[in-house]
Amino acid sequence: MNKPARDIARHLGAGEFDVPVRPSLERRRLRAYITMMLGDMLLLHFGFILAGLLYEGIWMEWRAQMQAQLLLPIFYTIALYNGTYSARVLVDRRYAIRKALVALLISATLLNFVAFYTKSNASFSRGSFTIGMVLTGALLATFRLAVADMVERLWGGRIRNNLVIDDGGPPFRIAKADFISASDLGIEPVNDDPFTLDRLGRLLRNQDKVVVSCLPERHEQWAFLLKAAGVQGEVVSEPVHTLGAIGVVQYEDQDLSALVVSMGPLGLRARAAKRLFDLAVAIGGLILLSPVLIAAALLIKLEDGGPVFFVQRRMGRGNRLFDMFKLRTMRAETHDSDGTLSTSREDDRVTRIGKMLRATSLDELPQLWNVIRGEMSIVGPRPHALGSRANEKLFWEVDRQYWKRHSLRPGLTGLAQVRGHRGSTEREEDLSDRLQCDLEYISGWSLQRDFAILWRTLSVLRHERAY
Repeated sequence: MNKPARDIARHLGAGEFDVPVRPSLERRRLRAYITMMLGDMLLLHFGFILAGLLYEGIWMEWRAQMQAQLLLPIFYTIALYNGTYSARVLVDRRYAIRKALVALLISATLLNFVAFYTKSNASFSRGSFTIGMVLTGALLATFRLAVADMVERLWGGRIRNNLVIDDGGPPFRIAKADFISASDLGIEPVNDDPFTLDRLGRLLRNQDKVVVSCLPERHEQWAFLLKAAGVQGEVVSEPVHTLGAIGVVQYEDQDLSALVVSMGPLGLRARAAKRLFDLAVAIGGLILLSPVLIAAALLIKLEDGGPVFFVQRRMGRGNRLFDMFKLRTMRAETHDSDGTLSTSREDDRVTRIGKMLRATSLDELPQLWNVIRGEMSIVGPRPHALGSRANEKLFWEVDRQYWKRHSLRPGLTGLAQVRGHRGSTEREEDLSDRLQCDLEYISGWSLQRDFAILWRTLSVLRHERAY
């Protein structure tokens, strides 16, 4: 067993498992991209300022500065679309230099094309522009070499977290990847135990790619779990239709191929946009609604002297458990920590203040703190209690697609809620309707849709099934 596996094994047990294999490299890559963009801006301006000095003999010559300022937004637009700022440029020097120079040349061509048709190219100094392009190209190339050297020196050339899980399949290796043995850690690909899924979810946290080498009879089980975990997952295998593979990766040096069976539902930009939206709404909501929260807390305390908040374990993104906060609406001694007993319309466990809070959905407001902590989102599939049932069946027993709804962070509100699917789940159809809405939301996510769902939520805060 290698070192990462030993570190994990020491923390595996019947209780908590809270040790990710690697820290997240996504933020590290994002910081590198931002640094490169800022560096490119400074170098482009410096290149043209230096060109103005060499050609005109004037430091900060105005035409040279104008050319740089007009060129920069075009360069950024081309660079963002041609891969100038991508993971590969952090380690592949030739690729990085080629992408930057291509973006620069296309930008210069477009700028001159526009200047020609607007008859504004007379303001350009051809000499300083040409010198500026040459100097900027040299500076950008040198900067790419420096970035690649920094990544190699500080990060060991590692820009992605790759994990290989050996579950009895053919021997498989990836350079600069972590390797663990499923049998050594006691990991079984089961999909009907929330606590086992929680352990696996924590193991896969922060992994950019997970490759599983297993026996053929386990292919479908691992494929299903990787899909539900919301990670880019591959199963070393020949193509198998039942896996629902979305691609094939060839490893020619080992005469093996791996089926790509899952991808995270959102790309880096989409996740960043959704997170900024969540933080803006959650922080703003807490500030604006703090008087309401304080008043509700006082009323809860005055009614029976019990705790203000109710904390319950729910299943979150990647099938990882987290503690969800709510304002307490039931008598403290009657709380159901697992959610086995759904709340009924005339439930005598609910306090007087609790009825009002539930009817207006104000009891959910503390989950804004879960959003800020990164455990929840403003919009997403609602997190369910582990003991929740539909027609006496646990939710995942009703439909095996249930775990796939956890590939995104759970939400304060969601598509199912604005369509009226809320309240108790007395029939299996009650759960199926919500699940279909959740899977539809995940497959068709957009920031505009989040705005629309949040707006529609305002009209369903009071609902006949909110009890």
